[in-house]
Order: sequence, then C-alpha cells, then structure tokens
Amino acid sequence: MLTVPAYAATSATEPLTPTTVERRDVGPHDILIEIKYVGICHSDIHNVRSEWGPASYPMVPGHEIAGVVAEVGREVTGYAPGDRVGVGCMVNSCRACEPCLRGEEQYCLNGNTLTYGSVDADGTLTQGGYSTHVVVNDDFVVRVPGTLALDEAAPLLCAGITTYSPLRRWGAGPGKKVAVVGLGGLGHLAVKIAHALGAEVTVLSQSLKKMDDGLRLGARRYFATSDPATFEQLAGAFDLIVNTVSARVDLDSYLGLLKPGGALINVGAPPEALSLNVVSLVMHGHVCAGSLIGGIRETQEMLDFCGEHGIGAEVEIIPAAKINEAFERMLASDVRYRFVIDTSTLP
Repeated sequence: MLTVPAYAATSATEPLTPTTVERRDVGPHDILIEIKYVGICHSDIHNVRSEWGPASYPMVPGHEIAGVVAEVGREVTGYAPGDRVGVGCMVNSCRACEPCLRGEEQYCLNGNTLTYGSVDADGTLTQGGYSTHVVVNDDFVVRVPGTLALDEAAPLLCAGITTYSPLRRWGAGPGKKVAVVGLGGLGHLAVKIAHALGAEVTVLSQSLKKMDDGLRLGARRYFATSDPATFEQLAGAFDLIVNTVSARVDLDSYLGLLKPGGALINVGAPPEALSLNVVSLVMHGHVCAGSLIGGIRETQEMLDFCGEHGIGAEVEIIPAAKINEAFERMLASDVRYRFVIDTSTLP
C-alpha cells in the first residue's frame, strides 16, 4: 500500500480538508500514476454535497486526471514509466455486457466503477484525483498527446469527452449548424471541438458578457437567451443543439430552434426533473436525448483529435488550499473556464 496526500470531503456540509489516502499495490495490469493536474468538475460539487443521492465519506473527488506513469504492472505492455497519461470518470467495468463489448463502458449494464465514490473490486471505496497518485487498471488509462499541456488536457478527460461524443454521434461537421447552450466548463470545449469539426457554431448564453470569448473560441454568432427575441430570430435554425447547462431550461423553447429532424442533446445534469411537450418532438421529427461522457476508445480518439487541432481547456491553475474557494466561485460562474488543481501543492 502507498499512502499519499489528498483533499477530501468528510460530509455534505463541511469544507474539503487535507488528508491521506491509501493506494493499492500495483497489480499485474495496474499503472501507478503520479498526478500532475486534476480538473474541478461541477459534478464534483454535486457528489460532495450529496445532491445526486447519498454519498459515502470521506470522499476524495476528481476525475479529470492528467499525470505521468510512475510504475507499471508486470503484464502491462502499452505504457512505460514517464508516459503522459490521463484518467477520466471510470476505472473499471464488467467488460462483458453489450455496451462494454462495443466500447461504451459508460453505459455498463452491471454498473461501471467510477473514479471516486464507487465500490471497487476489492470492496474498498474508490478515491479520486485530488491527490498526488492513483493506481488504475491499464484498460482505463489513456495517452495524452505530446502536443497538449497536461494542465490544459486534464479537463478533456470529462468535459472534453462529454461534448466530443454527442458532437461526433450526431454528425457535427461541414455544412451543419450547431448551437451550444452555455459557455462554461463544458460549453467552451463544445465550441472549440464543434468548430474544429467544421460546423458553424452559435453560442446561446444567458447574457452577452462572454461574447468576446465565445467568438474567439470559434463561434460565429452569440445570442442571449434572456432576450425573448432570440428564440423568434433563431426558430428552425439548427441541425444540432448541445445543452451543457446543469440548471432548469425550457426544453420546448430550445426544440423550437431545431430544423425538422434536428436533435437537442443534453449533457448537463440538473438536479431537478425537466419536462417537455411531446408534440414538440412529433410535429417536426425532433430528437431530445442525453449523452454521458464516452467510452475509453472514444476518449482516446477525442484526445488524439484535440492533440491534432491544438484544443486544450481554458484553465485557471489553483493550489490545493483554494479548492473550497474554487467550489464557491464555480457556483457563482466566476471561472473562465475550468479550475485545475496543481497537485504539487498538496500538503
């Protein structure tokens, strides 16, 4: 066992505090990763505060992990010490069900093992990347291209794949008009990726205060959803809308912005239920769907694509001592566009 520094939540109401966690010995198919950077995802806040159901404590969050291989198990052939690698939201799955066999471990019918807050194969609780090291099965480790800085690559392991997967699945590319709802941690990467895929990108945001950023990141147009005229002006304009916000939205209003046969894909996960009028779907052949991260193969594909196009997250690097402050700033939308923890600052 290796004991390493970490930051953990001890309850849903207390701030995260310094602690230590034990990492298992490196098994035959394991990789010990020295974590260099870990992104702060909005889902970390949801999980820490038990907003998605009862949580187990202590909890070390973090599933946007970028680092360097420190040690490999005797049967690992694809990685070697010194390799630049990443770990996303999953560290295991059953490997046998239909979704797993087609490379969609995120939809494992027997329940995948999340990077933190899940019961691992040995019965222990998984602990995430707000720490200096982690041990992961080699099948759930991905390679970070040398063209990407590790700090900018870390958020790609969740925010990047979360937006890349639906953009690819629903055909974002040349000749397609794509709208991105929200310009935050997810949305800013959706804009970059959709633009790199060749689509014409429009940002739909609550206000125009981030318009300069949106246009710089690759959007051609930027509209405020707080203005009712936006929904009149853009009616029937888009082939695809990717909704990245984790708050209540009027789905019917956004469905009205689609061309016949267009798709509204939700990747944000608001804690409350949303509703829609099915007539909105039936009358124009619209699709309203959800998408959850991506499988390991697709995550590697996304990283390679981002490496080719120079796409990294826009990040603000923070020391571990500012994690709680970063949580509050995220809730106030005071970040452009992803906080990333420098794990060398862990006490």
